[in-house]
Amino acid sequence: MAKKTTGAKAAKKPSIYSVAPFIKEFYPDYYSIETYPADKCVAFNAITDEWGIFGNFANTPLVVDGVKFKSSELLFQIMKFKQEDVVKNVYKGITYRGLSKGTVKMVAKSYETPGLRREDWGSMVVDAIKFCLQTKFEQSPEFREKLLSSKGFYIIEDQTSRKKGADATADTWGALLRDGSYVGPNLLGRLLMELRDNGKLEYKLPDDAFQFIEYLK
Repeated sequence: MAKKTTGAKAAKKPSIYSVAPFIKEFYPDYYSIETYPADKCVAFNAITDEWGIFGNFANTPLVVDGVKFKSSELLFQIMKFKQEDVVKNVYKGITYRGLSKGTVKMVAKSYETPGLRREDWGSMVVDAIKFCLQTKFEQSPEFREKLLSSKGFYIIEDQTSRKKGADATADTWGALLRDGSYVGPNLLGRLLMELRDNGKLEYKLPDDAFQFIEYLK
């Protein structure tokens, strides 16, 4: 059975990219540290892993109002922005300084630094990822079947190899393997389990949440 500890203590001021302060303020039900026995888990790290299709970077194309997104991660990152030029550049993989390399997550971060992210992003971030996961569930049979096949197990985004040292902590989305258990917020894993077990994710987004679609048609 998963154990829960509420209110993770921050060691230092979070970066502007940190999701944790938003979860604490706007989604307190998800603000906790979870503990899962490793032998009762299915875990993923890279998209090439057995359960890698659970990752947002997995190649599961999605279509929203006629616009195609190569992954749920691309859709999620674009939802951070309202400005037409920013939306188009993130979609094309072009950074703030005009470079065209790196993951879509890094491209999006390049626009967050100069303050181009939606002002209300913190209050909609979990609803946004819920929308992306729900869309993926509805449109990708492979993802849907794999997710349903994990029933009876905890789902973990395993960040152990990415977080080194005794003081390493998982970010909001994943967990670390420690002494036979996965420990961390594991938000992505929790949402995947919620989707699997309930068949859908409830979300509420601002009226202009999909304004970006018009810029990509």
